[in-house]
Amino acid sequence: MFEKKEIIFSEALGVCQVAELTKLSAKNGEQVLYYGLRSISDKKKVSYIPVEHHQVQLRPLISLEEAKRLSQEPQDKLNEFQRMEVEYVLAREKTEKDR
Repeated sequence: MFEKKEIIFSEALGVCQVAELTKLSAKNGEQVLYYGLRSISDKKKVSYIPVEHHQVQLRPLISLEEAKRLSQEPQDKLNEFQRMEVEYVLAREKTEKDR
């Protein structure tokens, strides 16, 4: 389970932050726990994905090594969200080095 404020990858939003964990009512009236995900590139984009049994792929960000490897690939092989993820991971590393 991802934690609030964690930066993850969603196939629907790309790089996003877990803005909240919230319970929403399901069709059967039960409360279901959802991730409230906010896009890093467009703060207006928010998506609510159930914590369990979701259809959208959610995963931790790729490693720095993987981002470096993918940055060497022809960019037309990567989709928009994959390119954003590579850029985010590389930029985050540069920011951490500059501290």
